Amino acid sequence: MFDTHDKRGIHRLALGLAVLSLIALTVTAWILHDFAREQEIVARIIKHLPEGYVEVAEELSGDLRLQTRLSVLLVLNSIGTAIAIAFVVRGYMSSEQSLRDVKVLATDILASMDAGVITTNHKGVITSINPRGIKLLGLSDDGVGRTLDEISPEHELLKTICEEVSQCHDGIRDLDYCVTSNGHDLTLRAGCTLLKNQRQEEIGTVIHVRDVTEKALMEARLRRMERYMGLGSLAAGLQHEIKNPLSALSLHIQLLYEKLNQEKFDAEVDELLDVLQTEVRRINDVLDGFRNYASTTQLGHSWVDVSTLIEKLVRLLRPQTKALNIIVKVEMPEMPLSSIEADSVRLEQVLLNLALNAMAAMPQGGELCFRLSEQNRSLRIDIKDTGNGIRPEIQSQIFDPYFTTRNDGTGMGLALCDKIIRQHEGSIDFRSSSEGTEFTILLPMVSAY
Repeated sequence: MFDTHDKRGIHRLALGLAVLSLIALTVTAWILHDFAREQEIVARIIKHLPEGYVEVAEELSGDLRLQTRLSVLLVLNSIGTAIAIAFVVRGYMSSEQSLRDVKVLATDILASMDAGVITTNHKGVITSINPRGIKLLGLSDDGVGRTLDEISPEHELLKTICEEVSQCHDGIRDLDYCVTSNGHDLTLRAGCTLLKNQRQEEIGTVIHVRDVTEKALMEARLRRMERYMGLGSLAAGLQHEIKNPLSALSLHIQLLYEKLNQEKFDAEVDELLDVLQTEVRRINDVLDGFRNYASTTQLGHSWVDVSTLIEKLVRLLRPQTKALNIIVKVEMPEMPLSSIEADSVRLEQVLLNLALNAMAAMPQGGELCFRLSEQNRSLRIDIKDTGNGIRPEIQSQIFDPYFTTRNDGTGMGLALCDKIIRQHEGSIDFRSSSEGTEFTILLPMVSAY
């Protein structure tokens, strides 16, 4: 997890000093032993010397005693040196243990973090990474010793911000990018700061990576909700300022049509009247859709069996799916799921709208699948088609009011679906690719008993 420097050189130095001290003590002991033997031999010799040589022998013995005292001093110095080295070695071992304890503590702290923390040197080589970082980057090992270039191309942003921080000497925060993990799209938020040592020298960078997928979804839903909250008063104003005059206009067109019907008029006039009626009707439909979207009417609540609702919807769509050569599949769990408390009419409206959108995406035929399951005490409804998918550049807009890619659409269908599901305290999301689109609805399950 951490790239530690090799401490074998320091270990060898301490061991060498200890060995030298031991050798010095051994040599000193050996010298003292020889001096003792020499003094004993001199003492025996003095006993047998003539009186003329006794004085010289005693002088020699004195020199030997002086050397003995010097040897004792050497021994004391050697012992002091050995004790000092022992304290140095002990202090070193204590500092090594403290360093290991600090590393263990730092490792535990980093392991408990929900964010990935990666450190690199000046060359972009990873020097440390916590477990969360390993998981978010999808590494098979700890990645220490590898460069940021060797990580998946999906994480190229990390290398970019690391290089920018190293060049500009200023931190970068909160840059989002998307990756795919186990078939699911994740939104990651990355930041980078300089890494400095105790002398404030730049030695690399620190990269922070967080999984903000849920937060990004909540922010998107909040933005949609904010747009919805501001539409209530606007809907009331439009209803008064446009709907009423439009109703009057429609009535007068009908009266004009009946009056001209009493007389002969050419086909061009008849066509113009038809155009007027068609456009007035279309404006009425748009206003009704907007009114339904911005309405604050409370939902009706009753126990709804969603499986029965889906079976009813499949029977309703059967003539259209048969005409379009679309195969409909329904996947239900082996064990029946509990009913949910919901507005059956509004929920049926959501399922019908999603099914019609799926069918419109498969004009040449395909497969439409309804899947019902349970997920984290919520009822999950999946509606999947095999169409061409939704283009990536417009995926963030599909729940916006009046956004549509169809010439005959009002752009209120998915916006209304989103509103109804949120009123049920649920969520609606989608995944789309060139192989099709899958909408997922989650609704809270409450036991009926």
